[in-house]
Amino acid sequence: MRTFLSAVLIVLVAVLVPASAVAYWTDHELGNADRYTAAMSPLAEDPAVQGVVVSQAGRALAGQIDAGPFQSGVDSLLGEALRSFAGTPAYRTAWDAANRAAHAAFLKALTTGDGDAVTIDLAPVIERVKGELVADGVPFADRIPVTHVSVKVMEYDGLGALRKGFRMLQIAGVWLPVLTVVLAAAAIAVAVHRRRAVIATGLGVAVGAVLLWIAVAVCRRLTLDDLPADIDRAAAAAVYDALTAFLRTTAWVVLAIGLAAALAAWLTGRLRRTP
Repeated sequence: MRTFLSAVLIVLVAVLVPASAVAYWTDHELGNADRYTAAMSPLAEDPAVQGVVVSQAGRALAGQIDAGPFQSGVDSLLGEALRSFAGTPAYRTAWDAANRAAHAAFLKALTTGDGDAVTIDLAPVIERVKGELVADGVPFADRIPVTHVSVKVMEYDGLGALRKGFRMLQIAGVWLPVLTVVLAAAAIAVAVHRRRAVIATGLGVAVGAVLLWIAVAVCRRLTLDDLPADIDRAAAAAVYDALTAFLRTTAWVVLAIGLAAALAAWLTGRLRRTP
């Protein structure tokens, strides 16, 4: 009975490892403005994301400046200015500001049911570009309207299903990892052969890490396959990878811990048998 109970607990641990990681990620990564902004910050240098920002901002500003016969030249100049600005530190600062503002909207979409997309307001980027062009004395730059342009970087038709579990995962973000550790300790404590239980528990933890990695990969494919045609797939993939980087890192760390624990217990048994 003790062996059977230990085996059941180890199976529960393997199942709870990915669930615990997702719950912790939801609460401490997606639910925290600073960590969300830090996760999205490297995307400022991603070519696909830069391309979306430049094209959307340029499309929004094109034709809004009445330059008469110089209209095409002004629109071309704006496009060049946006592409040049995308490689500057000022752009990265504006990008972080835009993402911090987007975080509130992102949480609102998951908690209130308003919206089915992750969007970023480009107003901070446009404002920075306008300021630099005015400072450089570019004609008509002072007429650039600082308009709110929302770039849709990810849309998910089943976001309603995510909303239902978001609050539950936030609540479980603290106690579920603790429960997983307690169950792992209990699986070892109730076992008849504790060294074998340590090996089995370590392998169970490793299996849970593999399940987490598979879940992240499968969800990535499903999310990208569900994207509408008007959303840049490469940019959406970059956003998904940035947001789930914590889960992938956690999967590798937990896998290493589980295998190390199992290997250490196995080696300890081998050494004891050595005369």
